[in-house]
Amino acid sequence: MKALLEVRGLEIETAARPARGLVKGACFSVFAGETTCVVGASGSGKSLSCLSVPGLLPPGVRKTGGEVWFRGERIDNAPKEALRRLRGTAISMVMQNPMSCFDPVFTIESHFLETIAAHERLSRREADEKMMNALAEVGFDDGGRILAAYPFQLSGGMLQRVMLAMALSLDPALLIADEPTSDLDTVAQARVLDLMDAARRGRNMGVLLVTHDFGVAAK
Repeated sequence: MKALLEVRGLEIETAARPARGLVKGACFSVFAGETTCVVGASGSGKSLSCLSVPGLLPPGVRKTGGEVWFRGERIDNAPKEALRRLRGTAISMVMQNPMSCFDPVFTIESHFLETIAAHERLSRREADEKMMNALAEVGFDDGGRILAAYPFQLSGGMLQRVMLAMALSLDPALLIADEPTSDLDTVAQARVLDLMDAARRGRNMGVLLVTHDFGVAAK
């Protein structure tokens, strides 16, 4: 079976001189319909390794070696526009600390519509249907209430489920989840992990899960 994603010999270092190595020789693969966990302590470079896949390394660091292959094509040397098209469609991300990912002055519906509009041309009716279906997939049977809410009106676990719904609404082949349960209580953690696993199985989607928690990885 051919891997959906392959990272080969990844090297990342600080951009400032003298350079400091942050990731050295990282290698991992993700297959369609399966989950690969990248596990390590805080500061070990696991998040940087995964952010390098869609070309989202933060300022101050740079990739200096290795290759990233997706669906049999090398993408780490692809033009920025090509990577932008991959992000949010073929590759989606769910980040840690969901509260910081939402603007508190806009409703969930506004965030959702912005995400969809950035990647697809849909009528408002089609967008509404997509939002409601995605929210139902992550366990919300009151999607209208969720869409009308502001981020501060929802719990951390609910916001993480909203982020997952937004990512899934774009029908990705690969979902990258960077510490998606780190700020959640045990019950909310289990709910998010179960929903991600159900989406993986139902969509034959590859999942790259980043965590410092060996208990989360074991699930």
